[in-house]
Formats: sequence, structure tokens, C-alpha cells
Amino acid sequence: MRNLKTVVEHVTSADGTAVAYRRLGDGPGLVLLHGAMQTGPSNIELARALAGSHTLYVPDRRGRGAGGPRRPGHRVRQDVEDVCALLDATGARDVAGVSSGAIIALLTALSRPDVRRVVAFEPPLDLDGSNDTGWLERFDREIAEGRTSAALVTGMLGTRMGSPVFRLMPRRLTERLTTTFVERQERNGTGEEPGFRELAPTINHDARVVAETAGLLPRLRELRAEVLLLGGSKSPAYLRKSLTALEGVLPDARRVVLRGLNHNATGNAAAGGKPEAVAREIAGFLS
Repeated sequence: MRNLKTVVEHVTSADGTAVAYRRLGDGPGLVLLHGAMQTGPSNIELARALAGSHTLYVPDRRGRGAGGPRRPGHRVRQDVEDVCALLDATGARDVAGVSSGAIIALLTALSRPDVRRVVAFEPPLDLDGSNDTGWLERFDREIAEGRTSAALVTGMLGTRMGSPVFRLMPRRLTERLTTTFVERQERNGTGEEPGFRELAPTINHDARVVAETAGLLPRLRELRAEVLLLGGSKSPAYLRKSLTALEGVLPDARRVVLRGLNHNATGNAAAGGKPEAVAREIAGFLS
């Protein structure tokens, strides 16, 4: 019988920061790292779908939700240290990551030979400048000015996310539609998950994870963990290219294309995700 009771626990990272995570399920441990504009609850339905065969550890990465603060000078090394602290505390040896969380999962496995398996869902690797971060200066200025909708549009365009239709609209109209969406989200409430207004500044964090790991691909030839590369057939082309590049260098990897799905696939159903479909592939790989 599935144990779907969710318990919130904490572990202390190397720099003394408390890392909050949700624990649910029974069986071997699996750490599940969320992506950009998300917290742990963003993928909680995926965690529940896996909880019959695994114990899921679902942290809020730093700077969002119940996650600890990002300290001055934060680098991706601290993100990896957070995962390592969680592995040490729980005994888990499998890690799954979504988007930027997948980059952190791969980096963790590089630094930890005891990580056995990694699930990487569409890591947005920078391949020879494919993920330019020149838009961050404008984004940071809009955040500082309190222009959240403008910053969200800048981030969406800079990361090439959102509907392709938005890229054809006049920017003023896109910002107006974004404002309407944010206000509706705040009226309706989102349960445990923070709203877009609260999460908007974290776009900077995830963009810097991508920029800081621009030279990662050749290093991944040294990775000894088994890797499942997951992606949707309807995801942006640059994410599919990232998976193709990984497939070419990882010593022990297999790739699965989720037909008809996109970058939202791991998310909860209300956010357009298909967590049961993703869970089936992960469970098959881990078994």
C-alpha cells in the first residue's frame, strides 16, 4: 500500500544553511530536484506517482519556498553541496532533476561516485553559447523596479519558454496578459506552491546555473552513473539538442522521448503536466 503521507524535514548543508525537503513513499531513496519557476510542490504529483516503489526526497532549492537563503557569492557548488547533504542524511543514491535541477543532478553525480543513477529531464545546457544570458541585465533592472510582469516576459523570451505565440505579440500586450495571469493566480491561490510574483526573481538563479556550467559537456565523459535522458517531443529545439549532445558523451545513458509532451511534463496536472507518464519511464529505469 502506498505511503503518500508527506513529512517536511531539514538537513544542514556544508555552509550551515538549512535545506528543507518533503519525504514521502517507501523503498529505495530518490532525490527529486525541481527546475526554474518551481518549488518542491511543483512536482509533487510526480513524487506521489513514484512513492509506491521509492522514498522520495523533494527539496525546495535555495531562494524559494521553504528553501534556505542564497548567500552572497552563491555558486552552483552550493547547490551541489545541498544535494550531497541530503544524500548523506538519507542514504539515497539516485537523483532526478528537472531542467536546471537536472544540471545540478549531473554535477552531483560527477562529484559523488556513490550516486548510482541519474534521471535528467531536459537540462538546458549551454552548448557553444546556445543559451545567451545578455537579457539578465534588463531582467534584473525590471525586478529591482518592481515590474514583475515585464521581468517575467524578459525571462520567458530570454529562456525561450512559453508559447511561441507570445514571441510574435507586441511586448506591451504580452506584459498585459502576464499581469492578468499573475493577478488571477494570486486571487485563486496555489496551495503550497509560491506564485509567479514570488518566484520571478529566481529566474536569475537558474540562468546563472546554466551560464556557470557552460563547459560541462566534456567533463560528463567521466560520469559513471547510469543516466536516463528524458524529454518531450514538443519541447523547444535547444532542449532536444542538449539531450542529443548528452547522449553523445555520457558513457552509460539511454534516452526516452515522451511523445506529445513538452517542458511542463514533470509538473502537476493543473500546470499542464503529465506526471504519470513521466513516472512510468522513471520507475522502469530505476527498477
